[in-house]
Amino acid sequence: MSIFDANLIQGLIVNYGYAAVFVVVLLESSGIPLPGETILVCASVYAGTQHGLDIRVIIGAAACGAIRGDNIGYWFGRSFGRSLLLKYGHYAGIGVQKLALGEYLFMRYGGAIVFFGRFVALPRVYAALLAGINRLRPVNFALYNAAGGLIWASTFVIGGYFLGKNLQHFVGPIGWIALAGFAVGGYCIWSFFKSNEKRFMADAERAIATRGVSPSRREIDR
Repeated sequence: MSIFDANLIQGLIVNYGYAAVFVVVLLESSGIPLPGETILVCASVYAGTQHGLDIRVIIGAAACGAIRGDNIGYWFGRSFGRSLLLKYGHYAGIGVQKLALGEYLFMRYGGAIVFFGRFVALPRVYAALLAGINRLRPVNFALYNAAGGLIWASTFVIGGYFLGKNLQHFVGPIGWIALAGFAVGGYCIWSFFKSNEKRFMADAERAIATRGVSPSRREIDR
């Protein structure tokens, strides 16, 4: 979903170059649904065909925007997201136990979620926010976020530079296929957890309790 059309994206690249790549990618990564991947591919195609931009600087701008934007989303989620869910989450059926389960899942798989989420549209926008809400350790987040941002930027910039406009013909379909695969996989995982919810809740409480106070007790004490 995007408020940008192709002409606007091209205009941003021609007029603002690296700054446009950095800002759009940063805003998308911080939680605003903008076409970060599209502007990255267009900038790399422009560099390969018009020779007006350096792909090394594009990679740097995109990686910095992605990493910085994800850090904004992460710290917002860590500072405010959990308290907002504790206060209003019951309207969406999210209580203390569900938050405990989310924290447990990010303890076990948070790095993979942050890294691979960078390559899929919706997770790219919200993975960092969820990592913050679910208290993924800052060091773990920083490592996987930096690796994901750098590899994502390098992959699409180099692909766009060498394949040029041909890349644009299949980036869109690949993105939709990846999103569809993520949705199907997410539904299967949700169904599996739903059928084993009580057991996973108990596992979450035990696992997090080993770090100190159990999440349910900690939140109630607040």
